[in-house]
Amino acid sequence: MSFALSNGYELWLNYDKISDDTVLKTYQNQLQSVFVEEGGATMQAIRKELEMGLGGLLDLEIRFESLPSSGNQLVVSKYGSLPKDFKEDINIDNLNSEGYIIKHIEKSGKDYLIITGKEEIGLLYGTFHFLRALKMHQSLDAMDAEESPKVDIRMLNHWDNLDRTIERGYSGFSIWNWQTLPDYIDQRYIDYARANASIGINGTALTNVNANALILTPQYLEKVKALADVFRPYGLKVYLTARFSAPLEIGGLETADPLDPKVIQWWKEKTTEIYKSIPDFGGFLVKANSEGQPGPQNYGRTHLDGAKVLANALAPHNGTVIWRAFVYSEHDADDRAKQAYSEFVPDDGKYPDNVLIQVKNGPIDFQPREPFHPMFGAMPNTPLMMEFQITKEYLGFATHLVYLPKLFEEVLKSDTYQKGKGSTVAKVVDGSLYNKKLTGMAGVSNIGTDANWTGHPFGQADWYGFGRLAWDPSMESEAIADEWLRCTFGNNEKFIKPVKKMMLESREAVVNYMNPLGLHHLFDTSHHYGPGPWVGNLSRPEWNPVYYHKADEDGIGFDRTKTGSNALSQYAPEFEEKFGNPKTCPEEYLLWFHHLPWDYQLKSGRTLWDGLGIKYQQGVDQVKQMINTWENMEPYVDEYRHNQVSMLLGIQLKEAKWWRDACMLYFQTFSKMDFPKEMESPENTLQHYQSLKFPYAPGIRPQWD
Repeated sequence: MSFALSNGYELWLNYDKISDDTVLKTYQNQLQSVFVEEGGATMQAIRKELEMGLGGLLDLEIRFESLPSSGNQLVVSKYGSLPKDFKEDINIDNLNSEGYIIKHIEKSGKDYLIITGKEEIGLLYGTFHFLRALKMHQSLDAMDAEESPKVDIRMLNHWDNLDRTIERGYSGFSIWNWQTLPDYIDQRYIDYARANASIGINGTALTNVNANALILTPQYLEKVKALADVFRPYGLKVYLTARFSAPLEIGGLETADPLDPKVIQWWKEKTTEIYKSIPDFGGFLVKANSEGQPGPQNYGRTHLDGAKVLANALAPHNGTVIWRAFVYSEHDADDRAKQAYSEFVPDDGKYPDNVLIQVKNGPIDFQPREPFHPMFGAMPNTPLMMEFQITKEYLGFATHLVYLPKLFEEVLKSDTYQKGKGSTVAKVVDGSLYNKKLTGMAGVSNIGTDANWTGHPFGQADWYGFGRLAWDPSMESEAIADEWLRCTFGNNEKFIKPVKKMMLESREAVVNYMNPLGLHHLFDTSHHYGPGPWVGNLSRPEWNPVYYHKADEDGIGFDRTKTGSNALSQYAPEFEEKFGNPKTCPEEYLLWFHHLPWDYQLKSGRTLWDGLGIKYQQGVDQVKQMINTWENMEPYVDEYRHNQVSMLLGIQLKEAKWWRDACMLYFQTFSKMDFPKEMESPENTLQHYQSLKFPYAPGIRPQWD
């Protein structure tokens, strides 16, 4: 079997000719012509996409004809523009402005496949759905889709700096070339917009949440406008990160106090300036009073005070403030996992209607596994926006194969119990639990200048899966993996079945070899590359791994019950009761909530110490199995990507062993117990692992001379 080499640039939007002759001939017969309604830039984008997609998949020149046609026809038209007799078979009452319907109908003995909706953007989303169906070899006769996104703002957060470095970026430099903007429009900007539209993403925050005020200056706003103009036909709105101290740094004011009239006026004028050049500007994303970033607390004010100033400036323009809840203070000795809840929940219901509080999926920081953040469900009168991390800061960077939609799904399906059983995080995020009018989901981007955009070929699945779950948080990660594999690699079941299984098991593997049984934040300092459970010398206690695992001669784990930090009290009573008892707490969260003795008996009958070693070894063994699976896939995938993934899996195995050996050797200094018989002997000494230094690990911004 031969394949064209692919460097992965086309993502899941490669439009190679359909290889199954029966499927190809059926589609060619069913799609003899295409009608695309006349319209604006979005309709032109639809026409271009169909020319590329149908031309490539069906290996023919597409005939665009008027409606009705002489033969089988694809019709892409707003509902209001359809012929009256076509409307009889279609009901759009349940669609929102971004929704679409795809329906097969017969009129006067002719077959039509209709893609329709209320607005042009819905037609674009429907077009990508249709092309995806072709790539998956789905029957057009049976096609009957009706979809509207369940979440309003579905956005990527780029942690890109203006010098093109990317904080926690592992796939090259930033794709935004500020030097050549606005005059040079890279094709990559257009393809970026296409890729996002194909999975329903409708917003992008271009710059790092550790913000630079220069992005709000006229020099850079001109460049931002150029990107916004490229993105607009694809329904992609631009957002900017607002540095709270911008009135001082670029505005010439002496303060950034949110209650100062001059500051209030400055933000109003700056916002108006932005909307004059970018009329569909989405709004501001703000990180304030967190990890050294300036904020309202610098002036004795609250997050509410800060959010109100920006919300009032944006309100006349229908813009949104997205205020991040990732806050923790070195002046607060309480459990870091509790601090965001303590700062935001008391002001529930006081935020303006155009404010979303953006909350990370867990209460610490994008760990391989965390319980859901207790704020979800605890603020019934304030819309909360989910923040997932697509880039793998704590999951092996872009060298480990870890299918993140499995993690996203786990969080979204978690039950908050805040309105009884079934009050899932997904229902909080999509607004259905508390009837929220404004909803959102953000993903911290894993996109860079690497040829394949995401470094690891399978990292594309995380971007893809985030978009699909932002569109519909109830989707199954297995179905998403199936879609992505078929659209990216093809439909051969001998490839799909084993690789899908590998993807679905990969997240659990990384938890096992990094942070099993509820351990968390064992990562080496600053760069978070590799294990560093021994680190305890950093200036802030909550930056040290020893703060989280609390290993001593008596045992290991963080007590968050009533006898410890009592973080469990921030959850619903049903959750607190279940997780507060080590006998009923799911073992995957055991050491997150409990400090237990080394000889504590697990459900397996083994000691906690043995259980840790067995889990670490299981993670290593799972990577070995992934390598074996991928080796067997050589006949079904092109040589370029097969070699690429093979080499990366080799790195993953080496680093999984490193995690196992370093962590177990360190924890053994407290347990004084032999390793379980199931665990392979460490390859080096503890002193060796502690001596390793990585001053140039990726993802940390270099300090220029």
